[in-house]
Amino acid sequence: MDEEYDVIILGTGLTECMLSGILAVEGKKVLHMDRNDFYGGESASVNLAQLYERFRNGAKPPAQFGRERDYYIDLIPKFLMTGEGLVKVLVYTNVMRYLTFGSIATSMVYNGGKIYKVPSTPTEALMSSLVGILQKNKARSFFSYLQEWRENDAATHQGLDLNRNTMSEVYAHFGLNEDTQEFIGHAMALHLDDKYKTQPARATCDRIIMYANSAARAMEDKRNSPYIYPHYGLGDLPQAFARLSAVYAGTFMLDTPVDEIISDQGVFVGVRSGEQTARAKQVIGDPSYFPDRVRKTGRVIRALCILRQPIPKADAQSAQIILPQRQTGREHDIYVTCLSKAQEVCPDGVYLASISTIAETNNAPESEIGAALKLVGDIVEKFVWVSDVFEPTGDGTKDNVFISRSYDATSHFETVYDDVKDMYRRITGNELVLKNRNEN
Repeated sequence: MDEEYDVIILGTGLTECMLSGILAVEGKKVLHMDRNDFYGGESASVNLAQLYERFRNGAKPPAQFGRERDYYIDLIPKFLMTGEGLVKVLVYTNVMRYLTFGSIATSMVYNGGKIYKVPSTPTEALMSSLVGILQKNKARSFFSYLQEWRENDAATHQGLDLNRNTMSEVYAHFGLNEDTQEFIGHAMALHLDDKYKTQPARATCDRIIMYANSAARAMEDKRNSPYIYPHYGLGDLPQAFARLSAVYAGTFMLDTPVDEIISDQGVFVGVRSGEQTARAKQVIGDPSYFPDRVRKTGRVIRALCILRQPIPKADAQSAQIILPQRQTGREHDIYVTCLSKAQEVCPDGVYLASISTIAETNNAPESEIGAALKLVGDIVEKFVWVSDVFEPTGDGTKDNVFISRSYDATSHFETVYDDVKDMYRRITGNELVLKNRNEN
């Protein structure tokens, strides 16, 4: 390990692995280390025995759940959208060739104590009971506007400047009420709270367009939602990036302690593990490797529920369900995912429902996710935990130390990809532009 690299990466979480793959493909000499003897870090996949060892003090799982090796349980399950950033990274780096994916059966939103399929086209908006009669034509006009909008064609703008007008102003322009705004902003644009309404509308509109395009592509492929998930869970993603790194002469080292982050005059120069030192121009890592360079910004509540039946009323073997903040009297949304044998993560007759949200009180975490626990139906076994959320105190441009953000409560990868893009820009000085490498 005593040699020089372009970049050293600490931790094998998905953010770190995405950056590792991108930089390796672009010709950087990468050393990727993890103190753990498994891939994934905080976002690792575990089998049933490992789950019980972690959360039940080493107790053995009940025999009724079957063989432990038939389980691939993601501690932080996040769905991929066919048009989103992570999928683009997988295509760009050719990691897709190491993985197989299955579709998620449905995407739903909670409203008035019931769950509804998320409409994603003008036609679906007109048909959905989620949209009131008086709102249907207004919603169709809004979706049609986004479909026809062209940045360099003022005739398609209807007097709006999406880079200046707030999302609240765009909603008002089309006369969309709170219920319609809610499913658009939370179930399509996938915002965690309503802060986005006071910000320029462009980012939100781009997200809605991406969702609609992904949904349209799913319909062409005869799928019912824009979401996909890798067979055998997310744990294969970091391992796929490890295989990619080997192709490009990168080095992965598991079970390797990091004893010292070495700096010279305040600038990173290397990492020491035992008596060996690796030197590099830059270091990338998750917050756990840099406790003195991060600050706590909140807590995430997570729950894993083992079920014997699909989520009631969802009528699907797998699903994403979003409970918008307004529907539960909270400040943040609650996210529910359900996976099954269809994704090869558990045996037939077993369903894995995960719940996540931002902790808002010091009360028992179950009290904050009560609406979601009731929604998933009869629970055979339940595991609940709370994780701190951290962000870096500096941007890394002065000391060459680039730290990722902790994973948030969302059940999708958009916020992770946003962090990857932001870090890539700071690391390289360039915007991240992903293009199919088979294209000219």
